[in-house]
Amino acid sequence: MKSHTEYLWMNTKDRYAIVNITPEVVAAVKKSSVKEGLCLVNAMHITSSVFINDNESGLHEDFMKWVEKLAPYGKDKYRHNLTGEDNGDAHLKRTIMGREVVVAITGGKLDFGPWETIFYGEFDGQRKKRVLVKIIGE
Repeated sequence: MKSHTEYLWMNTKDRYAIVNITPEVVAAVKKSSVKEGLCLVNAMHITSSVFINDNESGLHEDFMKWVEKLAPYGKDKYRHNLTGEDNGDAHLKRTIMGREVVVAITGGKLDFGPWETIFYGEFDGQRKKRVLVKIIGE
């Protein structure tokens, strides 16, 4: 069995962002030369997310509004912020949106359903963070 590991480095200009990382993941799968296997994509920071959904800007706005309603930003809203941080909301948003995705590789390509796209969700941006891409298979 083969394995291939890459890290994507993210540093968004805004505190909140949704970034399409599918092209980078597709490139990593191609580089791996794995024809049949699995691809794990994992946000390696506790205030960011990786998820799969439709690449439609209105939906992205809906996601951001939805998670903001569930976990609104506010320095005085969370016990975590008593540590001197202001990102208690970002930890909760990450939990809601998810830590990672796994996609099958078939015939050397990501085996997506219709409209599926991989996204990095940022909830406490403006600093460098890592995303793991781990590919295993034959």
